[in-house]
Amino acid sequence: MIVDLENFIAHGRTHWNELERILDELEKTPLSRMDMHALRRFHYLYERVSSDLARLAELPGEQETRRYLESVVARAYGEIHESRRKPPRFHPLQWFLQTFPRTFRRHVRAFHLSVAALLAGCVFGGLVVTLDRPSREILMPFPHLVQDPAERVSREESNLRDHLQGRKAQGAAWYMTHNTKVSMTTLAMGVTWGIGTVILLFSNGVMLGAVVLDYVRAGQSEFLFAWLLPHGATEIPAILLAGQAGLLLGGALVGRGPGARVRQRLRRLSTDLVTLVGGIAVLLVWSGIVEAFLSQYHEPAVPYACKIGLGVVEIALLAFWLARSGRSAREKA
Repeated sequence: MIVDLENFIAHGRTHWNELERILDELEKTPLSRMDMHALRRFHYLYERVSSDLARLAELPGEQETRRYLESVVARAYGEIHESRRKPPRFHPLQWFLQTFPRTFRRHVRAFHLSVAALLAGCVFGGLVVTLDRPSREILMPFPHLVQDPAERVSREESNLRDHLQGRKAQGAAWYMTHNTKVSMTTLAMGVTWGIGTVILLFSNGVMLGAVVLDYVRAGQSEFLFAWLLPHGATEIPAILLAGQAGLLLGGALVGRGPGARVRQRLRRLSTDLVTLVGGIAVLLVWSGIVEAFLSQYHEPAVPYACKIGLGVVEIALLAFWLARSGRSAREKA
């Protein structure tokens, strides 16, 4: 029983107005999130106003105040028991610095398998070129690699004409398109239970190993690393990440032990796959730009030391980003 109605309303209106202000903010920005302190305060105000409404309902008068409190309580109840999932707001910088590296580390075993498949191909390609040199014409991915490495280096260093003049943007777009095709095919072959992904990684490793060993044996190591490192520092990891995603897809299709159905496994993995694809795209865009605007230029136009130094810096930053960026408290512990 309320003894002093006026004092009850005056004292309670402070909490009613506070709860109404919070509800207005939630309805104005539905994607916003409250921290734990704000959530506790919101729940306390909801219980407090609900209690005031129950006490006020005992009185026959004050219909207007009761309807007001019923409206506020109903709105608060709707916010608390909202069942629809609100789409999270996308923050590009947070995704780049936290979400992607965490996703990569969460499935790092698949990345290790991807690296192993590529390295196995590199070893095989190097052995084939060493034991059967004529086979290099079959293994080399592009026509300009078939010629003798020393002859190509001499021709490139003596040719001071800018062969990409006026076409650098077009060249960058071609490199991006080609590398994206290779990466997405590697990922998509995960639908073969990962077998196709492993084969593509191995075949790319064969070509890479054949090229590297061919130039090293010809004494053109400096030219090779200055040519490959600036763009390869991100291009090759992008292909390995595509292999990681493809192996994850294959693992979800195969399944491990008595688990959920394939559809449910794929649904749980879908967000991580999209995240990996986004990271691959960022790396390939950068590698395409570097390959068109820098990698194709050699001494004396661009010193080899500068190109190799840039590649080393890229590798170091990429390794730090994937290994350390966005580490949670649990990972640090």
